Amino acid sequence: MPIMKLRLYVAGQTPKSMAALSNLRQICVAHLDGKYDLEVIDLMKNPQLAQGDQILAIPTLVRNLPVPIRKIIGDLSNVDKVLVGLDLRAPLRDGGGKTKPGLDSGIGAKA
Repeated sequence: MPIMKLRLYVAGQTPKSMAALSNLRQICVAHLDGKYDLEVIDLMKNPQLAQGDQILAIPTLVRNLPVPIRKIIGDLSNVDKVLVGLDLRAPLRDGGGKTKPGLDSGIGAKA
């Protein structure tokens, strides 16, 4: 597995921002086996950095590598959705081969 380059955009020490960081760290430890580079960007301190990755909501996780770029918005509390969004797990399928509702709602949007 190549090294995954991740950026988490947060807004200070808000509960959602802190939850997103905590949840992401747990996911990285459990599923990335140390093969990741995580940068946390506080937009309260550096709002101009939001333009580069076109950040419209916070918290937002951006996976820059491997390509394609993927974005996940929210506190990252739904581990399955985060894993699908990071391409670490295939979407769950129902009996007819269709993706179950809710697993692709804004998660993993390609940039």
